Amino acid sequence: MAQRDWLEGGGSRGRVVMAAPGWSERVRELLTRMNSFHGAGSSKALCLPFMVAGQQVGHVPQAVARCLCQYPAVFSVSQGDEAPARVELSLQLASYEQRTSAVQGVLRDLRAQQAFPCLKEWREELYNVMPYFCDPPLFSMERAATPLFGVKCYGAHLNGYTWRNGQMHMWLARRALNKPTYPGLLDNLAAGGIASGLSVRETLVKECQEEACIPASLTALAKAVGTISYTYEGARGGIYPECQFVFDLELPEDFVPQVGDGEVQEFYLWPLDKVKEAIGSPDFKPNCSMVALDFLFRHSYILPDEGVWSETQNAGAEIVPTVSFWSAIDYSTHHNSGQLNESKTTVKLCLLVFDYTDIR
Repeated sequence: MAQRDWLEGGGSRGRVVMAAPGWSERVRELLTRMNSFHGAGSSKALCLPFMVAGQQVGHVPQAVARCLCQYPAVFSVSQGDEAPARVELSLQLASYEQRTSAVQGVLRDLRAQQAFPCLKEWREELYNVMPYFCDPPLFSMERAATPLFGVKCYGAHLNGYTWRNGQMHMWLARRALNKPTYPGLLDNLAAGGIASGLSVRETLVKECQEEACIPASLTALAKAVGTISYTYEGARGGIYPECQFVFDLELPEDFVPQVGDGEVQEFYLWPLDKVKEAIGSPDFKPNCSMVALDFLFRHSYILPDEGVWSETQNAGAEIVPTVSFWSAIDYSTHHNSGQLNESKTTVKLCLLVFDYTDIR
């Protein structure tokens, strides 16, 4: 790709698709949408807690709970008549291996029945399930099935930036058109879910190499800067609690990422004002848009006088769409950011919640 193309975002797919509302309103809409599970009209009050070994690890929608009644050897489903309302993994499944095998068997059967649309995106990739990120996993589950149980999924995202003529620029990726989710949309330079058996740092190195051909020696310089958490309901059903571990990497001025595994069609190097205008637009993958927004806040590119900061939310408000920015520590060692029922002390500015709880 010629320098002019990647520097300006050349080609028809490089043009930012602008939404009609103003920028601040667009950001508010983005954060509301990405936290829809906590908003009015969501299914949250109707969901059943998902319990494993006496610990809650998710939320199960009613339609899924009814379907799981077919598998009494694996799942116990109570609607609260004679026992607390919950979906519980059988206590007879006492080990990680037993739970993983039994749940995978159920999920493969549901996939064969075409019971839920999300199972059409089956990836043969397992995600760990646990109440806290730092806890040993209780079992692992097919990635495509996690929305059916509302279990928290984790990922690693990289903000790659450099300088041109004294101005900070950010590298963005354009997702391939054959991606099963969000095809053709803008993305962070490199990002991916944390699969079973991989650490946060290992995931980052893997995704940087595969997606953008960033060598491990360069990725090793990336700085862990925090996490972003949100929970939304998908358009086709399912609950998506997610936590993204965010890294910043200052890249050499002469470094140009290259398309690797085919999940990206091209890369752009944009000044931050262009990145800002893309945030919240239909052209930007929503969670990646929030990662870029976090970058602009942390690098003082968005200031308190701007509209998105202008409204202080009532701490007692019923609906407070949130993005949580956690204090930065070494995520490759010990990090607890996954509790479902966590009491937090927060400072609320506009529709952002900055969570400075130091989790160790």
